[in-house]
Amino acid sequence: MGSTIIVMQCSPVHNDQHQHQQPHSHLVGFRFRGAYMRMLSLTTLSFLQHSTSLNPILSLPNRSSSRSSRRISSCSTATSAIRMSTQKTETVEHVVLFKVKPDTSSSKIDSMISNLRSLVSLPPVLHLTAGPIHLNRSSSFNFTHLLHSRYRTKEDLAAYSSHPSHLDAVKTYVLPICEDIMAVDCIADLHGPIVPRTNGAMRLTLLKLKESEEEKEKGEILSVVGGIEKEFAEIEQLSFGENFSPARAKGFSIASIAIFAGLKEMEGLDEKGEMVEMHKAKVRDLLEDVIVVDFVIPPPPSANL
Repeated sequence: MGSTIIVMQCSPVHNDQHQHQQPHSHLVGFRFRGAYMRMLSLTTLSFLQHSTSLNPILSLPNRSSSRSSRRISSCSTATSAIRMSTQKTETVEHVVLFKVKPDTSSSKIDSMISNLRSLVSLPPVLHLTAGPIHLNRSSSFNFTHLLHSRYRTKEDLAAYSSHPSHLDAVKTYVLPICEDIMAVDCIADLHGPIVPRTNGAMRLTLLKLKESEEEKEKGEILSVVGGIEKEFAEIEQLSFGENFSPARAKGFSIASIAIFAGLKEMEGLDEKGEMVEMHKAKVRDLLEDVIVVDFVIPPPPSANL
């Protein structure tokens, strides 16, 4: 638990940092890809089973004008209103961490990132970005890239997960070059814009509770995490919650995402060592492991043309 469990920290790693990792054999890669595709199918099925109706997942239903401003459409003014909202909004956070094989060419990595970013155009998506991790503050895992997206409901996330374009991107561009992947999903009460500012910074923190403390202390930890935003002015937006996709999360059950105006502001948080340590001490004995990564939010795909 070496770094800022101020219960948030996140970001990208440069390709040259992969050189110490050992590539997996063809057989291991085949098993990994098969297991991950099965995991995607099971996750989508889980979403469907918790839905009262399949219609909202499989298609966008007709809706009255009174609800249209709340539905997701990448080309509508309704989406702009949702994405720019400064009101409290219940939002589904979806984060995926990737560990790219060390011998992967830069062109294949670029193809993976560009194809993942293109998924922002899918109807259920409110926000989506992907790129290299800026700084990995955790020794337990050596993830190299990150995807972060937001949705209005679990059903919208399920629709995204099962969409043919998403499945094709994962099968064609992600699985062939990645040796490890994990993902977390949580529902958060989000204050401020759905789409974070371009060139802002994001710190992702994932918490794995000790088995004996899993249920008993979860509420206390969530309370500590939620209080951080008030203590540190550098944080523009904080979202956090309990992971509801345990099959993909390697035992990590709580996630928090802190958004900053930029790297300078995020690094300014690290300079407040005593205050950070005080918050870490409140939950340290309850945690088995922590993942903290820093990420710089890139411009949207259209801005790169």
